[in-house]
Amino acid sequence: MNASAHRARIDPVPDGTARPLWSVMIPAYNCNPFLPATLESVLEQDPGPGVMQIEVVDDHSAEDPAGIVDAIGAGRIGYFRQDRNVGITKNFAACLGRARGRLVHLLHGDDCVRPGFYAQMSTLFESHPGIGAAFCRYRYIDETGRELALSDPEQESPGVLSNALERLALEQRIMTPSMVVRRAVYEQLGGFDDRLPCSEDWEMWVRIAARHPIGYLPSPLASYRMHPDSNTGRNTHNAANMRYTRDAIEIFRAYLPAADARRIAGRARETYALSAVEFARERLRQRDLSGALAQAREALRFRFSPRVLAALVRAFTGT
Repeated sequence: MNASAHRARIDPVPDGTARPLWSVMIPAYNCNPFLPATLESVLEQDPGPGVMQIEVVDDHSAEDPAGIVDAIGAGRIGYFRQDRNVGITKNFAACLGRARGRLVHLLHGDDCVRPGFYAQMSTLFESHPGIGAAFCRYRYIDETGRELALSDPEQESPGVLSNALERLALEQRIMTPSMVVRRAVYEQLGGFDDRLPCSEDWEMWVRIAARHPIGYLPSPLASYRMHPDSNTGRNTHNAANMRYTRDAIEIFRAYLPAADARRIAGRARETYALSAVEFARERLRQRDLSGALAQAREALRFRFSPRVLAALVRAFTGT
């Protein structure tokens, strides 16, 4: 089947529609404990409705977050609820279709932005009108908001990211709350691939980088929340996260230059074979043997090599 059949069509905004600069679209699913912090982080830097659309798009959560949106947004934040659970990629498509702004920021309902995110991103897009998307450095935080780690810097200065396609294809380097995309790019390339309920973001960023320059801000202006009920967290127990990562590599391999595709895809597979080993080690620490074995199988499906085998032996023997 043609890859485009797996991507929602994102139609242009109808003529005559008011177009703010920003659309902050907040896909939500069973994240009520974290949603207040998400909304407050946006409202703290809200430039007003003429400049920024803010809307929560709920994927039919078990507990409707409308009350939270009303209480915190006080009429400022739009709200749309799916009439049934449609899954992450279709909910993202609803976000993109409802977005009216020229720049679209998908901010998961359990993630946050830090002061200066929208102002610095606006300046970056103004300074580099040729970029199709841009991302910033970000922090990993836990359920309480405590910082766990800081992403590695990509370059020292703001600007266009050098060698972006290869760098982004070798490893998932972008967490969704740190990424901003021109709506026109989504209109050109379509929505997130519905074959990937996990790693759907990685495939999208590589797809964009294959067609457009990518901008970068070295300031850590976004926070990605790590918790067991996140989309990634839910998929680690049965190694579905690694299966979808393998699928993503196979899908975006077609976007890479023919002369480099095998090398880049091979290196990515090696990287994630070792990542699966680390997930197996973590599952063993949690006394989850079935989860550890599932991750081990995925490691070997990525790359059956002496290096991966040795890493698995160390993981399972505790050496």
